[in-house]
Amino acid sequence: MKKFIVTGALHGLLAVAFGAFGAHALKEILDDYSQGIWEKAVQYQMFHATGLLVIGLLMSSKLFGEVKQLNLAGIFFNFGIVFFSGSLYVLAISGIKVLGAITPIGGVLFLIGWILIILSALKHAR
Repeated sequence: MKKFIVTGALHGLLAVAFGAFGAHALKEILDDYSQGIWEKAVQYQMFHATGLLVIGLLMSSKLFGEVKQLNLAGIFFNFGIVFFSGSLYVLAISGIKVLGAITPIGGVLFLIGWILIILSALKHAR
């Protein structure tokens, strides 16, 4: 429970910092295409940071508790952020197009995480 609240908050903090960095420090460096990539990375990092917070809250003893599927969902979200947003951040700065091939791995990890949350709710909701 606590680990997903902490990692969710950390990813949220980083998303805000990277968003500000992209909007200000990289404004003159990134072209419109790369700026859009950077913003997409920030957006998905923040969505899934919020998802991690929700997972942490759902894992409280008053709600679902320490459910294996929720634990896995949190792990998938964390790795999804690294693969999806991380590859997009590097792609936006470097322009190395092959990094775009890594991004869908993160997307699949996100999808699996959401499916695991659905299954947890269906199985463990009181």
